[in-house]
Amino acid sequence: MKFIVETSARHVHVSEADLETLFGKGAKLTHKKDLSQPGQFACEERVTVVGPKKEIAGVSILGPCRKETQVELSATDARSIGITAPVRESGDLEGSAPCKLVGPCGEVELEKGVIVAKRHIHLTPEDAAELGVTDKEVVWVKLETEGRSAVLGDVVCRVSPSYATAMHIDTDESNAVGAGRNQMGEIVKL
Repeated sequence: MKFIVETSARHVHVSEADLETLFGKGAKLTHKKDLSQPGQFACEERVTVVGPKKEIAGVSILGPCRKETQVELSATDARSIGITAPVRESGDLEGSAPCKLVGPCGEVELEKGVIVAKRHIHLTPEDAAELGVTDKEVVWVKLETEGRSAVLGDVVCRVSPSYATAMHIDTDESNAVGAGRNQMGEIVKL
């Protein structure tokens, strides 16, 4: 069984409190477009991510709001602004890197929250069963591309009935393998 492999560009998930600091009291996220995962969406709101060396302006916020603010960058993005961000699963923020977020109405100093997202596959329980994998299992995924095919290791399977089946890689990984818009992947046993 093959599945779609999507490139996840740099983005920020914000808490409601940080959203109000950045965009003003009573601020709400403005839906721009739906993402592949049910209930997830790109927002009109954007922020500047500031590191010790420089900053990245116009970084998208994804909704809905979360319990904790999290910044997901590629390793290249993080290094370029002077941040040493660990490779982590989304939500695993203990000991992650700090940064500053700047919005039109204020700034938020994050003591933690910057990560390079660990590559992962969102799976429905039915698709996980068909693929013979379980939640949190780590697998290898083969991507066939023009002149840059690769097998990626350390891919975490995340299984939930609230997911749509899709693999997420960051822009560094996507560029390294020459992934296209309709890139497909498949789990392989090595």
